[in-house]
Amino acid sequence: MSLSPTGALRHSGSLFALALDVLRTLPRRPFQAREFIQQAWFVASVTILPTALVSIPFGAVIALQIGSLTRQLGAQSFAGAASVLAVLREASPIVTALLIAGAGGTAICADLGARKIREEIDAMQVLGIDPIHRLVVPRVLASMVVAVLLNGLVSVVGVAGGYFFNVVLQNGTPGAYLASFTTLAQLSDLWAAELKALVFGAIAGIVASYKGLTAKGGPKGVGDAVNQSVVITFMLLFVTNFVMTAVYFQVVPQRG
Repeated sequence: MSLSPTGALRHSGSLFALALDVLRTLPRRPFQAREFIQQAWFVASVTILPTALVSIPFGAVIALQIGSLTRQLGAQSFAGAASVLAVLREASPIVTALLIAGAGGTAICADLGARKIREEIDAMQVLGIDPIHRLVVPRVLASMVVAVLLNGLVSVVGVAGGYFFNVVLQNGTPGAYLASFTTLAQLSDLWAAELKALVFGAIAGIVASYKGLTAKGGPKGVGDAVNQSVVITFMLLFVTNFVMTAVYFQVVPQRG
């Protein structure tokens, strides 16, 4: 990737153009159902176990930190509410996004990059087959669907891990921990987290597809494209998360 300002603007414009092409091509028929199912299964198979394993320490760290803080403030009854709110609103979408970008996105980028350097993409265009409709759209949709499902998995595992560590290691009260779940968290927090996961999955899929389709320079170029896709996706995810969180706080009234 060029480090010059003009090169950065050119790549940013090309990435945005690809996102618009994906949105424009989305309703086109016939829908590539078989490719979508294969990619969704592949992305899920490489991300489910790492996501579950990563969400356990996330929930544990949140529970331990919040449990210690609430004990110092004399508000142990709010430990469960604060832990659930932190896991549900922030930890789940972030963990899902990082795993989708780090595991699923790299696989998508490597696959499309290998097709690009073997000139398969050019051959498809010569034959009149749109590679965005045939290859990119199913992969982006697969990333979005799997991200939404993984977000639910992370929420469940994270809350369960937080409950275990708070009750077992910090001698918390199980009944008080469970009873305080809905004190601060609300249903809109869950929908906001799912929306974040959906957007993060789309970003990961689009960036990985763009870097794969623009890979050049042989196998080394594919490796560079994979590394760049992960870095760019992480940067976009954190910026998008900040914007969506700020908008959510302005739109949805919070419980006191």
